[in-house]
Amino acid sequence: MEFVEIAASQWAILAGGAALAGWIDAVIGGGGLVLIPLILAVAPQLAPATALATNKLAAVSGTASAAYTLVRKVRPPAGELVRYGAVAVVCSGGGALAASLMDADVMRPLIIVLMVAVGIFVALRPSFGEGDAAGKHYGWRTWAGAGAVAAIAFYDGIFGPGTGMFLIMAFTAIFSQNFLRSAAMAKVVNTCTNVGALVVFIAGGHVLWSLGLVLAAANIAGAQLGARTVLGGGTKLIRYALLSLVIVMSVYLSWQQWF
Repeated sequence: MEFVEIAASQWAILAGGAALAGWIDAVIGGGGLVLIPLILAVAPQLAPATALATNKLAAVSGTASAAYTLVRKVRPPAGELVRYGAVAVVCSGGGALAASLMDADVMRPLIIVLMVAVGIFVALRPSFGEGDAAGKHYGWRTWAGAGAVAAIAFYDGIFGPGTGMFLIMAFTAIFSQNFLRSAAMAKVVNTCTNVGALVVFIAGGHVLWSLGLVLAAANIAGAQLGARTVLGGGTKLIRYALLSLVIVMSVYLSWQQWF
């Protein structure tokens, strides 16, 4: 286990960043874009694997917290959440095992294209995401939902960016439900996809627990605020957040790919 000395001012910066990341993750996802670079900037002596693992501990805690708050309010079908959660854990683990076989330089352009397509679709279909509050959870939709979860969880294990957004889009399209209900389901599934990675990090001894637990507490605080922001803003807020994420993630991945 690494030892790292962090000043009080740096603790404050990291805690603030973790809270902001938790809020972003709860609203739409992508908090790692804030917290991972911040950890590496404040504590450059940390190995990248340690930064990723410590961020994952914080992110799992915050996402699980937001999922609990949203599920209590929105009440998506519990049976499907259990099934999809199990599928997510298995498939994300499979993706993690396959990650070494995939080239990130090949994945990024594909994801950029998908994200831009999602953004255009949502922008041109203002009624999308404002469907039935209860959704249609029966017949072929249940199997289609499981297939979508399997594919997205596998992708999360391999690469990851935009997982929450893709889950919201898939659940909204398959179950003809509103963004709010889809967001609640996505948070549960996204928590499960992250658990597998965290277990691997813990087994490898990469988590810096002294830092990770503090960031987890701050992340939970931000996630709770984010969950309440989502509940207050409803589907309209999620639509704007989704479009914003498309722009930010597309620029970020493009920068990584070509600059």
